Amino acid sequence: MRNILPVLTVILALLVVWYAAAFQLNKQWALDMAARQDRVMTTQQLIADTWAQDKPKLPAPHQVAVELWETVALKNVTSRRSLVYHAWVTLSATLAGFGLGTLLGTLLAVGIVYSRVMDQSVMPWVIASQTIPILAIAPMIIVVLNAIGISGLLPKAMISMYLSFFPVVVGMVKGLRSPSQMELDQMRTWHASGVQEFIKLRLPASMPYLFASLKIAMAASLVGAIVGELPTGAVAGLGARLLAGSYYGQTIQIWSALFMAAAVAAAAVGIIGILQRATLKRMGLDR
Repeated sequence: MRNILPVLTVILALLVVWYAAAFQLNKQWALDMAARQDRVMTTQQLIADTWAQDKPKLPAPHQVAVELWETVALKNVTSRRSLVYHAWVTLSATLAGFGLGTLLGTLLAVGIVYSRVMDQSVMPWVIASQTIPILAIAPMIIVVLNAIGISGLLPKAMISMYLSFFPVVVGMVKGLRSPSQMELDQMRTWHASGVQEFIKLRLPASMPYLFASLKIAMAASLVGAIVGELPTGAVAGLGARLLAGSYYGQTIQIWSALFMAAAVAAAAVGIIGILQRATLKRMGLDR
């Protein structure tokens, strides 16, 4: 109870602020409509109206909750109106991009640690690549890949990979370099080869850094998949739901898609956390 109470307090405070913001942002529309109909609204009526508009500037929490319930629990998962269906479309691109980003990031990290040339030449470019806004580079990736006949899942996965490989590179480089000089000297006294040093010392030492990076990479990969759906005019995926909602002013739909994306990211990061605890516990690095 001592651990739950602070969380509930924060949630309650956020709900209060959210409801207050919804009232403030939506009240002008309600007042304008009342003026056109030549009627006067009481405070209670005004509050009720601001929390029940079809296309509010900011939907109330219960409106988002109802939309989530209707599109998650009450719709068939194969229906295009189901958020589960759209979440799976986005998640498939996310996982593909996450896998490619993890592989690329790990290979680059190994090269940077073991090659002074790569350390001085590749690492600065890796850092510089992240200064390019993803909204600028995503359309270019999609156009280039479409020009050579590649469309569908792969362009979105490439955008996800672009965002997810960077934290893996940084984390793995830090982790592979984390063994102390004394530990490295000890491996040399045992006449360990470079491969043995990597497998027995550097790789295990990098695991805490790797898992921390994977959590960031997973969240970034999801963002990349959603961004990748925007310039393609996709009809499926959470990005498509956000785009359709913005076209037709369906703010409730937009917010429900955002919450679904947050839930997917939280679940994916939670799974990585479970794997992290299991792996580190087996290696004796965690209790």
